[in-house]
Amino acid sequence: MKSAILALEDGTVFEGVSFGAPTERAGEVVFNTALTGYQEVFTDPSYSGQIVVLTNPQIGNYGTNEEDNEAPRPYIEGLAVREFSAVSSNWRSDAEANGFLERHGIPVISGLDTRALVRHLRSRGVMRGALSSIESDPEALIAKARAIPTMAGLDLATQVSTPETYTWAKPVDPCSPSERVPPLAKEHFHVVAYDFGIKRNILRRLVQVGCRVTVVPSLTSAEDVLALKPDGIFLSNGPGDPEPLQAQVGNIRKLIGKKPIFGICLGHQLLGLAVGGKTYKLKFGHRGANHPVRNELTKRVEITSHNHGFAVDPDSLNLNDVELTHINLNDQTLEGFRHRHHPVFCVQYHPEAAPGPHDSHYLFDEFVKLMKDEQQR
Repeated sequence: MKSAILALEDGTVFEGVSFGAPTERAGEVVFNTALTGYQEVFTDPSYSGQIVVLTNPQIGNYGTNEEDNEAPRPYIEGLAVREFSAVSSNWRSDAEANGFLERHGIPVISGLDTRALVRHLRSRGVMRGALSSIESDPEALIAKARAIPTMAGLDLATQVSTPETYTWAKPVDPCSPSERVPPLAKEHFHVVAYDFGIKRNILRRLVQVGCRVTVVPSLTSAEDVLALKPDGIFLSNGPGDPEPLQAQVGNIRKLIGKKPIFGICLGHQLLGLAVGGKTYKLKFGHRGANHPVRNELTKRVEITSHNHGFAVDPDSLNLNDVELTHINLNDQTLEGFRHRHHPVFCVQYHPEAAPGPHDSHYLFDEFVKLMKDEQQR
């Protein structure tokens, strides 16, 4: 087995065994605590520019399949795990995880003490790193890690966005007869979805609740969006820092009050900026599938799927214009708000649940209700 090295910008070095592509990549090193759903993590565009540490001890054991891809290709820069399985065993698998990542040029380092690595990132904060199976000099990798841009100030959403407009019509496809999926609703609404790094399961969920979806590039003007005659506008998840996306924020600001708007993750952050708020970088972010979030309107606690490194500062929001609707119970960060005067709402977490629990699927129904109410005015 070939060896691999993961070097962090603070000089910490981890050695292990190489899987995936025999190559070298650099990025911000982050960790995800979900027990399943590694393929969705691989292919989530929100992980662009990041080397992902997965805390579940064994990764790759159930393989990969085309249906679970959240985008046409993986977006992670690299993968760090305790044990990477070179074989897979699952009735849905059509390719081993190792071959899947190798074909797309993604390096993997296995055999790490991921507990020690995650504890280091929790205490020091996420940091830049370099992962290589072709460079044997740790000092050279440390220098490469320090040379890449920091995530703060980085516009990645524009890079991962679709270059052209397209339509999406595929609903949720149950992975087994036991999966509970609501009946496919009759198509009643046209939704224009801004692609800042959109996940396919968000599109599937929108179709499932009765939407015809048109996906547009991240820099599409507000005027061009309205020319498509949507019943509602969706703002997607995506990677990087929201603050550099000033053109996108300007377009969102023009759309507030024109049509119902629903934002998820980066879409939530951009809406926060559009209503006059500020965002900030979290020390090590939220990435996993078991984060407790309290709905302030119902006082119910939802177990939710997360993937973000930035947050909206609630103290920067004008509470005469917006109402805080969701709070993270781990660290009290803002997880959602809605506009008091316009049909606009958003959440920081991922209600499409890919991967993750299904507690928050109701948010797609709330979006449909906003569009229905707007049609009846």
